[in-house]
Amino acid sequence: MFRGLAKARAALGPRQVGRVQTMASHRLLVPPPEALRRPLSIPDRLLLTPGPSNLAPRVLEAGGMQAIGHMTKEMYQVMDEIKQGIQYVFQTQNPITLAVSGSGNCALEVALFNLLEPGDSFLVGTNGMWGQRALEIGERIGARVHPMIKEPGGHYTLQEVEEGLTRHKPVLLFLTHSESSTGVMQPLDGYGQLCHRHECLLLVDSVASLGGAPIYMDQQGIDVLYSGSQKVLNGPPGTSLISFSSKAKQKIDARRTKPFSVLMDLKCLANLWGCDGKPREYHHTTSVISLYSLRESLALLVEQGLESSWQRPREARLPELGLQLFVRDPAIRLPTVTAVVVPAGYDWRDIVSYVQDHFNIEISGGLGPSMGKVLRIGLLGCNATRKNVDLVTEALKEALRHCPRNKL
Repeated sequence: MFRGLAKARAALGPRQVGRVQTMASHRLLVPPPEALRRPLSIPDRLLLTPGPSNLAPRVLEAGGMQAIGHMTKEMYQVMDEIKQGIQYVFQTQNPITLAVSGSGNCALEVALFNLLEPGDSFLVGTNGMWGQRALEIGERIGARVHPMIKEPGGHYTLQEVEEGLTRHKPVLLFLTHSESSTGVMQPLDGYGQLCHRHECLLLVDSVASLGGAPIYMDQQGIDVLYSGSQKVLNGPPGTSLISFSSKAKQKIDARRTKPFSVLMDLKCLANLWGCDGKPREYHHTTSVISLYSLRESLALLVEQGLESSWQRPREARLPELGLQLFVRDPAIRLPTVTAVVVPAGYDWRDIVSYVQDHFNIEISGGLGPSMGKVLRIGLLGCNATRKNVDLVTEALKEALRHCPRNKL
């Protein structure tokens, strides 16, 4: 017996013997999960939240295609086509235009990690969830952060922004074009030019508005613009779009320190996406399946045309139900996400649950500073149809009729 073991050891070699000994001295403490032996089951539901939205059929089909290498000529072709699509939907000629492996939050971090250094003055429009997020990231970087705080539902005038620019002399201003937590759409005309007069860059979040409301990056003087795949583009979450102006690139090139994140280092990302005219080098493994889907999302928007996409029906007939819109001024209402004041006496969670359980439709409550105050309804991309407007209106009508109401 011992001779047999000795022969086995000699045949296996020292590394294999060590592996056998390790296996023999340990046992599995975690059994195979029974849940994973069952088929995946996902409800087929109409998503009328601020995001994600339902995937367009063509995008869904692209997500089922076989993966290829992320650094092959075929994949580079897909990436080049994505860049052209982003330039179209952003209305920009910026060479540094690309997609980020991550949600809109990641694109915001790419922007701030590359544009800000410790000690830089950073002016932040804080009128909802996404201004709060930009503020927090700026603080973590070590920038001198100056919030312009507004109550949820408010927006910034040119005069207010100029006062902030004059007082704090920031290198960067952050504004949310589409504050999905409150349903506000920030005007953008004139803000880029104002920033440039004060030697400040303008960073804009358009995650919930891109493709659903007009935006002209170059003409409006926006230095960094970013958005996400899961809203009007009807793509899967997890990919974001971003573009940097020549002024923003100059700020990044003049950095005294390296960005805190290797994964989000713009110079590396720009090289990976073929934006710098140099041979592409490995940086990270992109999600090729997500990029297939993003390519098709952009192709659909190109075929439809931006102007047509901006004109899709959006707002449910909520005032007919006695519901009050959270944003009173129609001029600053976000067309893609409607925020409704939770009617007196109702628990917003009851309404959301009723609509889902009885109509198979998802809507959302508030987010961040609007939590508990509003219901949010998203009509995004291919979901923005008159039929869906009628469906969600009827669902809310029924919910208000049947949900419990505290009359005290």
